Amino acid sequence: MSSSKKFKLIFKDRIGIVFDITQLMLKQKLNIICMEVEQKEGFAEISVEIEDRNNQLDPDRILKLFATLPNIESQSPLNTLPQEKRERWYRTLFDGISEGILSVDSKGIINTANSVACRIWDLPYESIVNTHVSELSPEDNLLLECVEKKIPVSRRKSAVTRTGRVEFYGSASPIHDSQGRFVGAVLLIKDLKEIKAMVDAVMDPIEINFADFIGESKAIKNLISFAKKVADLDTTVSITGESGTGKELFARAIHFESGKKGPFIPINCAALPEALIESELFGYVDGAFTGAKKKGKPGLFEAAGNGTIFLDEIGDMPPAPQAKILRVLQDGFVRRIGGVEEIPVNARVITATNKNLSKMVGSGDFREDLFYRINVLTIQIPPLRERMSDIPLLVGKFLKQFNYKLQKEDQTISIEALNKLHNYNWPGNVRELQNVIERASILNESSEITADNIHLNTKPHSCSNQCRLPELSAGRKILKEMVGIYEAKLLLEALNSTSSIRKAAKKLGLSHTALLKKIQKYELHIPAKDIMWESPLVEM
Repeated sequence: MSSSKKFKLIFKDRIGIVFDITQLMLKQKLNIICMEVEQKEGFAEISVEIEDRNNQLDPDRILKLFATLPNIESQSPLNTLPQEKRERWYRTLFDGISEGILSVDSKGIINTANSVACRIWDLPYESIVNTHVSELSPEDNLLLECVEKKIPVSRRKSAVTRTGRVEFYGSASPIHDSQGRFVGAVLLIKDLKEIKAMVDAVMDPIEINFADFIGESKAIKNLISFAKKVADLDTTVSITGESGTGKELFARAIHFESGKKGPFIPINCAALPEALIESELFGYVDGAFTGAKKKGKPGLFEAAGNGTIFLDEIGDMPPAPQAKILRVLQDGFVRRIGGVEEIPVNARVITATNKNLSKMVGSGDFREDLFYRINVLTIQIPPLRERMSDIPLLVGKFLKQFNYKLQKEDQTISIEALNKLHNYNWPGNVRELQNVIERASILNESSEITADNIHLNTKPHSCSNQCRLPELSAGRKILKEMVGIYEAKLLLEALNSTSSIRKAAKKLGLSHTALLKKIQKYELHIPAKDIMWESPLVEM
């Protein structure tokens, strides 16, 4: 098996060094594989690789031969040629780039492929390099088109691999030497899944801090200043405010500002079925109940670790779990369902509600001891109607987000449109404003949002006579369909006349889970959020 020996030679720089080395190897009937010369401050540093056909070449004998050359300063064995080091460096650099890289020579033979390109095509490096580019992608080949036309080519493309079809965006460009001659082409490729993930990361950052809150009003500035001071404490924080004011975002910002290493775990107390609340929050041991997982399951308080657990809509939590929440806050321990072990809880607790907990305590709907336990540090987020001066700033932020998301040119908003926004009461607060601007941005094709593009919800908050039993003269509707419409109307009346799904279920005499299933069955939803429940079955 053929191998080689490598050497490093240093000479006082002079003319004819390479010729002397070549003549010496020729006399010894040795083949030079490669030679590289680098001039450094009056010296010539030469790296040479000599073929060793039978693996019997004696390095010491070759070094003694080199010592006979004129003006040689030193000679020594070499493990890696400078060219090999450069190739490794370039390979490491290419592999570290997020885009896939493929390059070909003037005949279309692939000479470079980084790890991302190998992953996209699901092929090893050895199966890609030194093959013709047409073998890699027989159809719609960007590199081949670039080689044939000698012009830049860019477009969305797909490739079929052993694991399925891969969608990517490719951009191929021709390569010319210093004389302007075409010598090859290079293709940059980006997996569309990665592009989407990157856009999502930019548009919807996981980490929220107080710099993300837009507002110049005194109310919001004072609120942020107070929240920053609260963030450094481990004390329970209670966030209050109307729906849509950004209570969860504020809780996330407090978590981020606190520097806690654990996760932020949000829990919507109103959405959890009553039968599952305790098992989800506190966990359970093996065999605690029918259907319990083997080895049990940790609760969310445990999962939060050294992070933050956010109890949203805590005013909708039933009385039984309230008692356990109180015990966790007081003692700092949690006990799984069916277990006896006291497990320490290090997570910080932040609660939020849009209810008046003080009145709920008076009516017996909320535990008084829990109320005082969570009401240590309270942050009251003002509704949008109390900070109307912030509307232009919020609109500008939302427009920038949606224009980027929808790949539109930058849109502006007219004075008339802003006046229309100022004259609205905003029952859905910032969330409703965001929805209104998103709808205007989507539907408007021009660069300016006008008053006509602003669609505000002016529907009544109850279904009044809409909830009457439908007339039998309703056409050809069969009985089952008419009963379904009537049931949907009753559900809408209950949901729109109460403050939570759980209370609506109580009013209808249903379990929380049963009402959730009916909401899904009849496609009940709130199109503009926190305004009014609707259903496609019922004309509003």
